[in-house]
Amino acid sequence: MNLEVLIRREWIDIKVKGIAAKINEEFKNKDLIIICVLKGSFLFVSDLIRNIKNINCYIDFIQISSYGSNTESSGIIKLEKDIGIDIKNQNVLIIDDILDTGSSLSFLVDLFGNRDPKTLKTCVLLDKPERRKFNIKADYVGFEIENKFVVGYGLDYNEKLRELPDIWAVKENIWKRME
Repeated sequence: MNLEVLIRREWIDIKVKGIAAKINEEFKNKDLIIICVLKGSFLFVSDLIRNIKNINCYIDFIQISSYGSNTESSGIIKLEKDIGIDIKNQNVLIIDDILDTGSSLSFLVDLFGNRDPKTLKTCVLLDKPERRKFNIKADYVGFEIENKFVVGYGLDYNEKLRELPDIWAVKENIWKRME
């Protein structure tokens, strides 16, 4: 298989604990609604919330899509599943797997910002700043990476390879052999 390890699981664990510590500090003794962006961030959110202390967490899920079966975002965001919780006057943290062009996170910030939260913060495991097309930065970032297509730790290609514990960079035409 034509993959190379980009970020080992051990490094992910350390980074997740560091992000949780910052969230714990900012929201100590407060309520926090965590919005997990499906499907890619579910493992990240799961590990992160196990490290959150002294915060009343409420969790909901949203699903959007822009990739389909491609390795490049179409740039068109489709809302597949909305949250079911009212976020008005609440502290909200959107957690996504990767900040790439910024179209998804911009869409979500606009969507939830219009619902009058008390605070609205963003968190991503991976950030690819060189691909940014929208002027957006996440409040909490795990790793800044180069412009590589990545899989593992919840990230996928066409619903494949989410189960890998590490994050892997895809090297040229692996997908032809997998399909």
